[in-house]
Amino acid sequence: MSDKIFIDTNIWLYALIESKEDLEKHQKAKQCIANVENIIISTQVVNEVCVNLLRKGKKDMPYIAKFIPEFTAAYQTLAQITEDLITASTIRADYDVSYWDSLMIASALRADCQVLYSEDMQNGLYVYKRLHIKNPLK
Repeated sequence: MSDKIFIDTNIWLYALIESKEDLEKHQKAKQCIANVENIIISTQVVNEVCVNLLRKGKKDMPYIAKFIPEFTAAYQTLAQITEDLITASTIRADYDVSYWDSLMIASALRADCQVLYSEDMQNGLYVYKRLHIKNPLK
């Protein structure tokens, strides 16, 4: 059985939005996602991806309405629960990460993910000796 991998919003956005400025990151993000078998996302990731597809990706609401069910059907999607909010508060204090990053980490921990791929979190950080944060774009 393969490791469960949680993928942060920024990796999805690089994969989904092709730009001349970030072509190398686009290709690396797409390859990263293609090489992972057991991807986990949260409703936070879905929300953040959709907002940025509208804003940065210049997509429209009909595109988003079609994207959401396809995206959530393709990957195990965790709805956030109160426990995640409480855990995130502890993570934020223990690891000095942003609230939004701590919430994502809390979801990944609850899903028993071994790795969280992110470009903007601390590469190499081990959270509670259970979750390894890695930057797949390096």
